[in-house]
Amino acid sequence: MDIRGKVAIVTGGASGIGAGLAKRYVAEGARGVVVADVNLERAEGVARAIGAVAVRCDVSREADIQALVATTRQHFGQIDIYMSNAGILGHPGGIELEDALWEKMWLIHGMAHVWAARAVIPQMVERGEGYFLVTASAAGLLNIVESAPYGVTKHAALAFAEWLRIAYGRRGVRVSCLCPQSVLSDMVTGDGGSAGHDGILTPAQVAQEVVTTMRDENFLCLPHPQVAKYFLNKAQDYDRWIGGMQKMYALHMAKGG
Repeated sequence: MDIRGKVAIVTGGASGIGAGLAKRYVAEGARGVVVADVNLERAEGVARAIGAVAVRCDVSREADIQALVATTRQHFGQIDIYMSNAGILGHPGGIELEDALWEKMWLIHGMAHVWAARAVIPQMVERGEGYFLVTASAAGLLNIVESAPYGVTKHAALAFAEWLRIAYGRRGVRVSCLCPQSVLSDMVTGDGGSAGHDGILTPAQVAQEVVTTMRDENFLCLPHPQVAKYFLNKAQDYDRWIGGMQKMYALHMAKGG
């Protein structure tokens, strides 16, 4: 898709990948960009700097997403691109983590994409054109040793993006799934942990890959190209891949994880 003249919503747009994408969409000639984030003050800062519109949105609430979509339509008439990017990292750990954290991740990494699709895809189908993107992370393809709920819910995000592409890909709606490893943001500390194995990218680098993916209309967007090889290794020898991840988990625990 050519971004020029289009209207885009970016959730989680106040920082990191979201802010990088909002800036890039403006640079690519978007007619309107809405920077949506639960932190309105930071979203307004990003929006002011690039000539965009800021809207407060807690994507764990369907009503907020509906309000975001309604506000965008009031400003610009329609929505051409929805970048469902907002995410949280939460506390590291596994089955011992409290239900509240699991449930929050299910909402933000799962239902938020469902609610957004419910709000924008019918109109895209009606027009015969639109782009819906989901940020799932490489954890959605490969898992991650530090956080069970993060890896599990990012798998759900990937699966939902796949389903959308299957159901609507021949009805004018392009669907892509962004699966980076570590990206410079508030969610990344130190060396990025296991996700930083292949280096920490800048939001601008990720935004470049997203724009390229949108132009080519590919499903997977892999800013870290090594992820494709890891995913292939997983598919070809699942048990061996799990063995490698077990070693990585052991190293993580030995460091005090």
